[in-house]
Amino acid sequence: MKAGIIDYGAGNLRSVANAVHSLGIEPRIVTRGEDFADLTHLILPGVGSFGDSMEELQARSLVDPIREWIAQDRPFFGICVGYQLLFERGEESPGIDGLGIFKGSVGTFPDDGRKIPHMGWNAAQLTEPSDPLWAGIGESPFFYFVHSFFPAPIDKEVIAAETEYEGVRFASAIRRGNLVATQFHPEKSQQAGLRLLKNFLT
Repeated sequence: MKAGIIDYGAGNLRSVANAVHSLGIEPRIVTRGEDFADLTHLILPGVGSFGDSMEELQARSLVDPIREWIAQDRPFFGICVGYQLLFERGEESPGIDGLGIFKGSVGTFPDDGRKIPHMGWNAAQLTEPSDPLWAGIGESPFFYFVHSFFPAPIDKEVIAAETEYEGVRFASAIRRGNLVATQFHPEKSQQAGLRLLKNFLT
């Protein structure tokens, strides 16, 4: 098993690498599509804006290799902005297309007095608690969130977990085949997050 973490300038790359390393796995930092060739698992982390992140992926010629990897249903984990980029577009960056793996857009919380960003620990209500991805985590685990935007998948079947923040319920994780993506940060979520990463990397 060889895990790769895509480096496209995302701020949390090192913390993700440290989390994977703590599981006894030495991840490889990859910067080019050619680097994907002998990997078995691929992680796309992200901290920053939808538009800037997408432009960096394009500048580094990573868009097509990522799409091809996912099209082959190879194990893929998107984190935070790495989750948002899987969709068609984002309100944060009008006019910039996402990867378009899933239909839907990335919106934000209504501006009606709630504190934004949504930051801190919150529960994820799992839609399929028996999925091996969630083994050993429980039906309503708490994870760490830091975000102002979140995807709204058109295909509700891909939603793996939902979270409520001050009256707004959103898809905090999706799952399709060997692809998983989360709005929360598993690398910052202590034991629950590490167990999720371990399950993905098994």
